[in-house]
Amino acid sequence: MLITRASEYAILSLIVLTKASTPMDSETLSSQLSIPKSFLAKILQSMAKQGLLKSYKGVNGGFALAREPKDISMLQIMSAVEGKAPKVFDCAPSLESCPLDKGSLCSIWPFLNKLQGKIDSFLADLTLADVLE
Repeated sequence: MLITRASEYAILSLIVLTKASTPMDSETLSSQLSIPKSFLAKILQSMAKQGLLKSYKGVNGGFALAREPKDISMLQIMSAVEGKAPKVFDCAPSLESCPLDKGSLCSIWPFLNKLQGKIDSFLADLTLADVLE
């Protein structure tokens, strides 16, 4: 599940907004990126609610970055549009919280948990500015 279509569209939108000199509305972004407008509008609103974008109303309204690209991590973007941190596997965060009550028998959980930790760290360190380079 790591990179969903919503996460991909969010990153593409932010790249365009980074290069824009004025706020852009969802219709313009949708057209420019060939993304369904209603889907993109939800993504943009999610990012605005999480403080990644500023939303401006009115005739010249639209969306603009709320922070510098170097201050927006991929983990923040993906978490904003997914409603939770991205996961590589569907597993409990601890052996004790295994929904199948088989945590103590799971021999692969330590590996998967370590992998998830490394991916979380990587996404937290990777910024929008890094993607722009």
